[in-house]
Amino acid sequence: MRKVIAAFNMTLDGVCDHTTGVASEELHQHYSDLLNNAGVILYGRTTYQLMQFWQTLMQNPSGKKSMDDFAISIDKIQKLIFSSKLKDTDWKSAELAKRPLDEEVLELKQQAGKNILIGSRSLITQLLNSNLIDELQICIHPIIEGKGLLLFDQITDRIMLKLIKIKSLNSGATVFYYEPMREQTTNR
Repeated sequence: MRKVIAAFNMTLDGVCDHTTGVASEELHQHYSDLLNNAGVILYGRTTYQLMQFWQTLMQNPSGKKSMDDFAISIDKIQKLIFSSKLKDTDWKSAELAKRPLDEEVLELKQQAGKNILIGSRSLITQLLNSNLIDELQICIHPIIEGKGLLLFDQITDRIMLKLIKIKSLNSGATVFYYEPMREQTTNR
């Protein structure tokens, strides 16, 4: 069975805005490797539209190897987009989901293939609340932003996590790998 992996960046205080973080060569390589070892990535509309930036680097490479490699990786991976507003994806490797998120994920998990990545805050929240995330890979950047969109503010019940791995980056960012413990408690 394929694993559902939520991979996301956030600041030390939990802000997950795409403009807050340390976009180092090592970070780009980390996410290129993650994408290259997965079969599909799921996005909501907002994050998907932000990720379309990488299409421009496919047409006009930046000259920075880590960024150009990431653009190639994001271009190659199949993308499944959850949106009621988009009518077209404008990206050959992307398609709009035809069913609700939980149904799509449950079907994808049963299929043969590489792991399933979740790359949008809204989808991570929904899937955590539905108990459908198998692994969290949260990259904490050494920044206290003080304001902004929080990654986990819409979680309905406490979720206990088991730390399985830590990866430190030279920028000071640290990737924490967690597995949700399936016995959740609703006491806060």
